Amino acid sequence: MNNPAIQHPRFKVLVLVLLCALPVFGSALLWYRSVSLIPLVAYSGVSIVAFFLYWSDKRKARTDSWRTPENVLHAVELAGGWPGALIAQQVFRHKTRKVSYQVVFWGIVLLHQVFWIDQLFLGGTLLSLF
Repeated sequence: MNNPAIQHPRFKVLVLVLLCALPVFGSALLWYRSVSLIPLVAYSGVSIVAFFLYWSDKRKARTDSWRTPENVLHAVELAGGWPGALIAQQVFRHKTRKVSYQVVFWGIVLLHQVFWIDQLFLGGTLLSLF
């Protein structure tokens, strides 16, 4: 079964770019200020891992093989791989219709957005509350 083309690709690319703006800007700023290169490298590297995990899981789903547990996919997303996971969801049309999965996924994306809003605009005050 062939995957149809991604529906509304321009809109989805725009959403991806907007969602990645804060993490990329914040990570690049940390690197520019000589604080750390880790966030910039982690988002890229873990996104690649997430993309290939989704690819592998989709292949396994088609052949009724042992699947990648959802908590593993979510852990990789939480570790910074959500951009790669978002791309993979669209490219492979995988995990896009399971509402319970999407709720957790978008919660992880929101958590990353809140973290960078806090770091960039609130001086880390939200994290100091915990």
